[in-house]
Amino acid sequence: MWSTAASVPDFSLVPTRFLEPLYTAEEMKAAEAGHDVATLMERAGRAVAEEALRRYPDARSFGAACGGGANGGDGRIALEVLRAAGREAREGTEGEVLIDALFGTGFHGEPRPEAARLIGELNGAGVPVVAVDLPSGVDADTGEVAGVAVKADATVTMHGRKVGLEVAPGRFHAGEVVVVDIGLEPGETAAALVDRDVLGLVPRKRETDNKYTAGALLVVGGSPGMAGSVTLTASAAFRADAGYVTVCSEVEPPVLEAVKRPLHEALEAAPRHGALAVGPGLGRSDEKRTLVRRLLEETELPAVVDADALFELELPARAAPTVLTPHEGELGRLLDRESSWLAAHRLAAVTEAAERFGCVCLLKGADALIAAPGEGVLVAALGPPSLATAGTGDVLTGVIGAFLAKGMDARTAAAAGAVACDVAARLGPARGLIASDLVGLLPAALE
Repeated sequence: MWSTAASVPDFSLVPTRFLEPLYTAEEMKAAEAGHDVATLMERAGRAVAEEALRRYPDARSFGAACGGGANGGDGRIALEVLRAAGREAREGTEGEVLIDALFGTGFHGEPRPEAARLIGELNGAGVPVVAVDLPSGVDADTGEVAGVAVKADATVTMHGRKVGLEVAPGRFHAGEVVVVDIGLEPGETAAALVDRDVLGLVPRKRETDNKYTAGALLVVGGSPGMAGSVTLTASAAFRADAGYVTVCSEVEPPVLEAVKRPLHEALEAAPRHGALAVGPGLGRSDEKRTLVRRLLEETELPAVVDADALFELELPARAAPTVLTPHEGELGRLLDRESSWLAAHRLAAVTEAAERFGCVCLLKGADALIAAPGEGVLVAALGPPSLATAGTGDVLTGVIGAFLAKGMDARTAAAAGAVACDVAARLGPARGLIASDLVGLLPAALE
């Protein structure tokens, strides 16, 4: 028997330099407490006007839809600044550029009919729209859109990004987000945006490492007709810098570097590895579900559970780090909810899953959401649309598995895995990217 334990730092103690705070409405109120409201509004309105002028320097006329609260006040101040700059600027939905200042961070629910009409006019005007703080109709705390919402070309947000600007569907309404300083101190937030600096936490191979201590991963999956899934997972693990990969499968995956063993030997093979990746292409028979349950019950390996292993999953209580990586359909089945509900309530869904299963849950999508029991949600939203192609989830499973095998804690491994795949995709073609391309781009992404 050899040792697979890697000597790694305690990631819970690592400074969170790779996290950008994401604010809720209450967290913004706390940050603003004790500050003069009029001064903050003046700074906010000026910032909106200056960004609008920078973005659209040739525009001669600006219109603004202004609500009755502080957000509307910001919009009216922006109009004053624009007039002082020699532009025609007035309230209304006419102009070469429009400013959305109807609702701010305090908005929840569905807009009333008059507000909905104004949102419709903003969206139908056929000119650029700049939103103040966040697009009207988007819930700042969740990204949910209960009714209609402004589709902005840009959003000028004050002090820090809001949760609703980064979580779908709100993120698809925000356009380019510009964060402006209005003189507030950083505050505590429950959610955070993960940037690419998280990849600096992935342990590098040391001079003293061998192939086992560099990260030994057991991949369990693959069935007739589904050899590609397990192939991508195993290949991605190697490209994510794992030192040793064993594949237990019903098929022979064409991964030259991996050790292959029959599926029924998975439990026997487990002790020789530092982590487990189970599910890609596995199949959903009763026999397969029994194997998944036994692997999770009878081993103490950190595990990433994906694809077919999520089907009718009965997750035992585990002390070992565990990451579930469902897409909306898979999580919908786990939570007994419709996929459409998941799409509209992604933040609530991933949080519910983490609490129900007592482990880290990564909800895949353009905004990968990572939740852990009792902790705030991390958002990884660097991925381009090119990632919407078959097999990229299998790649993600291999990357997270490799990071777990290197000793990373589950939450950090999941976040780093999502970012690694996102960065890799950005290094590839904007059109025609396939999952095997993504595998080949991982080493460059990790650098």
